[in-house]
Amino acid sequence: MKVLKKSILCCMVVTILALGLGVMTFAAKVVEVPPAEMYPEKQMAFDWLDQPRIIEKYGRMNDVIWSYAELGMQEFKSSELVASHLEEAGFKLERGMAGMPTCFVASYGSGRPVIGILVEYDALPMLSQKGRVPYQDPLIEGAPGHGCGHNQQGPAGSAAAIAIKNVIDRYGLRGTIKVFGSPAEETLVSRPYMVRAGLFDGVDAVMDNHSGGNFGGGTLGGPSSNAMFSTEFSFKGVTAHGASPWGGKSALDAVELMNDATNMLREHLYFTYRMHYVIPSGGEAPNVVPDYAKVWYFVRNTDERLLGMYEKVLNCARAGALATGTELTVRVLTAIHQCRRNPALTQSIHQNCMLVGMPEWTDEEESFARALQKNLGKPQTGMPKGIATLKEYDPSIPYTGSGSTDVAEVTRVTAEAGVRIPTRPAGSLSHHWSRTSSHFGSTAGKAIIAAAKVHAGVAIDLMTDPELFKTMRSQFEIQAKEYPYSSYLPADALPPNDLNAELMEKYRPKLEETYIEWPY
Repeated sequence: MKVLKKSILCCMVVTILALGLGVMTFAAKVVEVPPAEMYPEKQMAFDWLDQPRIIEKYGRMNDVIWSYAELGMQEFKSSELVASHLEEAGFKLERGMAGMPTCFVASYGSGRPVIGILVEYDALPMLSQKGRVPYQDPLIEGAPGHGCGHNQQGPAGSAAAIAIKNVIDRYGLRGTIKVFGSPAEETLVSRPYMVRAGLFDGVDAVMDNHSGGNFGGGTLGGPSSNAMFSTEFSFKGVTAHGASPWGGKSALDAVELMNDATNMLREHLYFTYRMHYVIPSGGEAPNVVPDYAKVWYFVRNTDERLLGMYEKVLNCARAGALATGTELTVRVLTAIHQCRRNPALTQSIHQNCMLVGMPEWTDEEESFARALQKNLGKPQTGMPKGIATLKEYDPSIPYTGSGSTDVAEVTRVTAEAGVRIPTRPAGSLSHHWSRTSSHFGSTAGKAIIAAAKVHAGVAIDLMTDPELFKTMRSQFEIQAKEYPYSSYLPADALPPNDLNAELMEKYRPKLEETYIEWPY
């Protein structure tokens, strides 16, 4: 039996003391830890993943999903490719979960620990780009593209899950592995509904992976990312001729008044906030008073400030309706918390990253990265070079706000942590054609195998090391008492399965002409 690393135990003690006192006492320091241990069960998983045919297969799966470029809630081909692949490997599949057609759960094994792997597969609008081309060159002008690397998660997660299955079968390990197919992370939709449906009940630990500029497990402890409401505000008025507008009630005026009010509100919001909106519908012609208009808001802040901020935004919407005499309808698409990732699981991920090591880049791969960086006006450093530094959370550094992820909901109901995998050349931009270009081909394939090894290594550690499992669960139980979970979703909220349907209907026929073949 392996010995629990002292630093993990110390992390647990510090966390217990800190949460017990109601304050965080982590020092701003680098945590020095040794690599995770190698032993026969883990070696078997790594050897299977290192086979050339496996590397080729999952690299190909990455490129196939990249070519599908399906937007959130419309990932029918992408989700089914991953789900059917796991089903063929012997996993029990449940499709259409939590009221979402592209949500699935794949399970194998029995008993505890129950370990989950999150996978996503949604692309982003307007980011079409030819793969591994270092300058902007859309594959299809205006079409979606994988500018955040979610095409990598299904291949990495399924490869890891099958490697773990092989070890369970060979060594008779007790435990259950689950893969959670999760649509629409970019619009933060699926996980709140998955949590509400009880999909994570009884799950002991969950891991995710995401493309990044380095290789590692993140920060030990503390909150991260912003909590968020995603809401559509629709206004119904009365139409009229533009030459005699006094008989109408303009829904567009209501939207504009709401937006004016929220923009004035910004001055009075604490600096942790983020707020963005688009107007999907604002009328059809200038000479007709619009009787319908809709504005879509992302309202973000810390958990402590989100609900108060959201109520102020609701008041801005009510004011717009009152001023114009229009009828307001509020539709919450999704609502999420801040992330609180598990320290022991984060450290285990980091130690397995150290064991796996960085991928080895070819001269061609380095040349592509430097050419991309040159075209972006960035330092020409090439591909990522080293394992990330592991640090403890420092509460003395003010949290200033950030983006959001619906992985946060999972972190609030079970122990969860993620691995960043080295796909992105430094200087490439988030949600940008430069990332779409980088998430295709050989470098992405190498990162997928690295992620799969880390997932497999951590899962096997949890199945064979009772002390690691106990520490992880103890930390989560303390967190759950300090931050009890309550969903932000209204009771009547339903998954927005219609989201992005029109856009995909527009671009799917063109995308079909560029699909990469599977199976091959």
